[in-house]
Amino acid sequence: MTPAEPRQAATVLLLRDGPDGVEVHLQRRTRGMPFAGGMTAYIGGGVDPRDGDADLAWMGPGPDAWARTWGCTASTARQLVCAAVRETFEEAGVLLAGPASGGVVPDVSGPEWEAQRRALVTRELALSELLADRGLALRSDLLRPFAHWITPPVEPRRYDTKFFAAALPVGQEAQDVSGEADEAGWSTASAALAEHEAGGRPMLPPTIHTLGQLSAFPDVASVLAGSPPAPLEPISPTFSEDADGQRWAELPDGTRIRMVVPI
Repeated sequence: MTPAEPRQAATVLLLRDGPDGVEVHLQRRTRGMPFAGGMTAYIGGGVDPRDGDADLAWMGPGPDAWARTWGCTASTARQLVCAAVRETFEEAGVLLAGPASGGVVPDVSGPEWEAQRRALVTRELALSELLADRGLALRSDLLRPFAHWITPPVEPRRYDTKFFAAALPVGQEAQDVSGEADEAGWSTASAALAEHEAGGRPMLPPTIHTLGQLSAFPDVASVLAGSPPAPLEPISPTFSEDADGQRWAELPDGTRIRMVVPI
């Protein structure tokens, strides 16, 4: 059969410094969802056609720069960056935007902001419209490229996912507002991986691997200071099963990720 065409998607590792090191915002997707139901994942989702609105106010590296990072067209890069910002607001109530004079909007709580967040979720409102109404610009400079994964051809539902990293803006708080998750909160990468190994936090290979990468950084500043090669080489795993029935995800560089069955 002809493999399904991967859908463009953006995922965001929303970060903050905690007492035990870097913490990342994680969600457990609701069971029964058509993709990754019951799995722990980051904020994110597929691009929306209006993510490509060219009249959106923009601060920071432009679509051409992001296109070189992801090895795609400028139009696709614009959609990916906008999707990353939109999904972060939709799923965690955190907005990576600020006034044209500089800075980041310090507070996006309250009933008016919540009404606009819900309108984004239902697609009654586009990100460009929300920012224009508030006199704000998207802050692409608050995002950093982190990883690039493509679902293997054998899967019926496939995504070409770009992983971004971003620090929680000062003054804002992540909220558990995603309708796609039944649990959300902060965790260090090592703690989340330990829960996964114990069978209590099922994850897909991209989440496992990127958490392992994240655990090597001492603080958020060091995560954001990294400059990965452009374009980032996409990773598409293959799967195997050993004689003991243990399933593994194998990456192009030879890394093997053990697939833990949840308890």
